[in-house]
This record gives sequence, structure tokens and C-alpha cells, in this order.
Amino acid sequence: MFLPRMVLCLLVSLLTLNKPALANNAPLRIAVAANFFPVLQQIIPEFEQQQKVKIQLISGATGALYQQIVHGAPFDIFLAADSVRPQLLEQKKLIVTQSRVNYAIGQLALYSASKTSIFTLADLKNLASSKHRFAIANPKIAPYGKAAKASLQYLGLWQTLQPKLITGMNVGQTFQQIRSKAVYAGIVAYSQLKLNHLTGTLLPKQSYPAIAQQLVIVKSTQHPEVANKFVQFLLSTPIQQKIVQYGYLSPHHNQVTGASHDVD
Repeated sequence: MFLPRMVLCLLVSLLTLNKPALANNAPLRIAVAANFFPVLQQIIPEFEQQQKVKIQLISGATGALYQQIVHGAPFDIFLAADSVRPQLLEQKKLIVTQSRVNYAIGQLALYSASKTSIFTLADLKNLASSKHRFAIANPKIAPYGKAAKASLQYLGLWQTLQPKLITGMNVGQTFQQIRSKAVYAGIVAYSQLKLNHLTGTLLPKQSYPAIAQQLVIVKSTQHPEVANKFVQFLLSTPIQQKIVQYGYLSPHHNQVTGASHDVD
């Protein structure tokens, strides 16, 4: 009778080790800003395999995702494209205490699919006298749009280019407008170029406030332990190195030092 009991205990242990980390095999729901969505798609399979969990990604504009959380959307984690909305959620006490942290620093780049050579700062300055349209994300609602406007103002080009502007809901839409050649050129996330093996020109970092992208664990999450494991995974050195390869700058781990932008 002793041997069967040992076998039974071993089977129970194996089943416990391999059971899904989330109850009822429910997915971990991550709301992610449009610019970081393609990167996260590349990263999450490793975490899913490690933790035996499923992840559901909900992508959209940072402002829209923020509003959904305020109105009770059942997200577990929110990866924003700025630091403003995470700060506002913290002020509203809608996040797990001390979960707000930088996970990436975004970069801006000039890009044109219509031009046969790389679109440069010199081309940007000459654009005002051309018939071509120019695209950026909407500065009123999109963090990358706000940064793009700040960069154009720094370069002294905002007033001359404003009549030519086509604005997308987010930087993902702006990228598609330019890549499809519906718009001649514009300002996109550098990560979009890296992910798609395209070339562009990085805008000077001093020309816009740092695009500190922050995440939070939503207070209403039913899976705080798994959510915390995912955050630690995202901030780990190997994953941060991958994020840098995708065109972002890596912030100092576990520090909240992002520059804020005004909310319109």
C-alpha cells in the first residue's frame, strides 16, 4: 500500500506545479497604448509559457483606455504612453499602491514612405513651401502627438506646418497613414520603424519632453500576484534589453521619474 500512496502524492504535486496561475484559466487582461502593442506581442509568449497563463491585450489610445478604467473596465494592468494618466489613476485611488512605474522611454522619428531617400530635418524645414501634407498624432489626446507638437515648436516649425497637419487618434494610426502613402511624411514612434525594419530620422531628444511611459496595476484586478509577476518580468534586465532593441530607451527600474505633460 506504500508505493501507490507515493505515486498518488507525486501525481498531485505534478498537477499542482502545472496548474494555470489564474483561476478558471481566465486571461490576464492588459490594456496597452497603441505604440507599445506590437512590442508587447513579441514579449508576452515567454511570460505565458513561464507562468502557464493566457494574456489578453486590449490596445488603444492612452486617453481612451484611461477613461475605460475610470468607468470600471475589467483590466488588470495598464501600460500607458505617458505618465499623466497613471498619475491621475493613482490620485483617484484606482491602482494598487506603489504599482506606478516607468517601463520605457519613447522616442520620436521623422518618416516618409513616399520619399525614395530618408526624410531628414532639412526635408522637414523645406516642407512648408511644398504641397505635401504632414502627419502627427493628435496633440490634444495622444502623448506622442503632444511630444511631436513640442518638437515642432522647439524647431520653430509649428506655425508654418500647422496648416498642413493631418492628425491621427494615436501614433499607430499616424504611422499607418504615412506608411500607406496617404500622407507624405510625419512624426512617428521610433519603435514603429524598428519593428518594421524601416528607416527614419530620430528627432533631437532635447526638442521634446521625455516620453516616460508608465504602467500601473489596476486596483480592481482579481489577479494581483500574477499581475505583479508580469510587471517584474517586464522590468527584468533581459526584457528591458529587448525593449531597447525595439527602439525605446530603458528607464531606471522601479523608479517613477517620468516627465509629465499637461492634460488638455
